[in-house]
Amino acid sequence: MVYIWNDPSEVPADFGPSVVTFGNFDGVHRGHQQVLSELIRSARFNGTKAVAVTFDPHPALIHRPESAPEMIMGLQDKLVALGELGLDAILVMKYSLNLASLTPEEFVGQVLVDSLHASHVVIGHDSRFGRGNSGDLDTMKQLGEKFDFDVQVISEFGSEGYPLHNDGGTDRRCSSTWVREALQEGDVATAAAVLGRPHRMRGEVVHGAARGRVLGFPTANLAYEATGFIPADGIYAGWLVDQAGTRWPAAISVGSNPTFDGVSRQVEAHVIDRPHEAVEDFDLYGQTVVVEFVARLRGMVAYRGPEALVDQMRLDVIQAHDLLVRR
Repeated sequence: MVYIWNDPSEVPADFGPSVVTFGNFDGVHRGHQQVLSELIRSARFNGTKAVAVTFDPHPALIHRPESAPEMIMGLQDKLVALGELGLDAILVMKYSLNLASLTPEEFVGQVLVDSLHASHVVIGHDSRFGRGNSGDLDTMKQLGEKFDFDVQVISEFGSEGYPLHNDGGTDRRCSSTWVREALQEGDVATAAAVLGRPHRMRGEVVHGAARGRVLGFPTANLAYEATGFIPADGIYAGWLVDQAGTRWPAAISVGSNPTFDGVSRQVEAHVIDRPHEAVEDFDLYGQTVVVEFVARLRGMVAYRGPEALVDQMRLDVIQAHDLLVRR
């Protein structure tokens, strides 16, 4: 069981001692995973609790909302991904100007020491924290001496295959920026390599224009409020995970339906390989589902009429099926 707290006041007074790290962890990519795995190993070795502190919303949305990056994942998926690593607890700090005003010593003292009773703090060599990002590794070491905790420095490079090779064959550090760049290009395979799992979106299934059903390819349309970075327009092979946890292979469309002069971008998934008896009563409306992107099949194209589009959709479904079955 992973404890999830939304404020330091929710942490039980007798919790700890703990090994703690902190960060935004957008995407919970393989670099994050290596740091957190080391944290968990340290906690198990020392017989303490493994805790990650994260922030919501992302600090950039508070300090520079006009240029803040699109988030790779929503908070719920971040918590799921962090929990899957084996942490004992996650503290979600509501990020605000008040929190940002804390000095490095105030942040460490109030959150890491007083609330989480940290005996070890895990930090990256280039981590920054506290008012104006004025705290760094040296600051943390000084605070460790003052508050009597050990400081463990972990790099996101190590023995587990980091960094990855990019398209040019050179090493590149796993990062949230790299994931966003890949998704902007529709390269969900590279995004998955950096993330260590397929990229996901999560949202409620809502009614759309019903064109897919008319054409013989009904789709589950994600609501506009769905969380997760929207990849480049195109057709993808992937999975739809329904509210019951059942994983369905799917052909996923991202775009504005140019054949029908669409304007707004939509993410919709056509579930394939449904049992024959479930075809008519397969109703996902109102459910919150997860859509996972495995591979990009093609870009978005405006076809000359519905007939040509249907022919291509048949090929897309076959290709998606073959690709997913092989995996």
